[in-house]
Amino acid sequence: MIDGVEIRNSLPDDLPAIEDLYRAAFPDEDLLLLVRALLAGRSDVLSLVATLDAALIAHVVFTKCSIDGHTSRTALLGPLAVAPASQKKGIGSAVLRDGFSRLKSECIGHVLLLGDPEYYRRFGSSPEANVTPPYKLPAEWQGAWQSVSLGDPTPLPPGTLHLPDLWMQKELWGP
Repeated sequence: MIDGVEIRNSLPDDLPAIEDLYRAAFPDEDLLLLVRALLAGRSDVLSLVATLDAALIAHVVFTKCSIDGHTSRTALLGPLAVAPASQKKGIGSAVLRDGFSRLKSECIGHVLLLGDPEYYRRFGSSPEANVTPPYKLPAEWQGAWQSVSLGDPTPLPPGTLHLPDLWMQKELWGP
């Protein structure tokens, strides 16, 4: 753990600080509608924040999902935001590892994600070939579709990822 950093479940009162965090971390992207929908008291979402001296410095969301009706226990990672002043200090890694640990304790075996392969490789990610995202990804993003095993030796079943409706917006899956 990083000195002074607390990782906990997000609370409804955290929403204004979470919104400010996403505006700062992603000034050219508008993820607020998605984030608000994910934080609307859903039982299929794990939402964690990292705080330092009472300031919210990171947030991550995991959405539980399925693959073509298989009972495979999977989750989709995203979004993840770290305050610009707190980046490259291990905060993102800490909140991700905490999330992975919590998911594993809920018998989630795999996490799917769309992100920078170089960054996520440090968490054991590998390109995902069995599971198809809900929309075709742009060619330049093909290597960004990945999965992380949380200790489950069973490969993910082949099929299409099924998510709650709030994730079924084509613009979330590419330009």
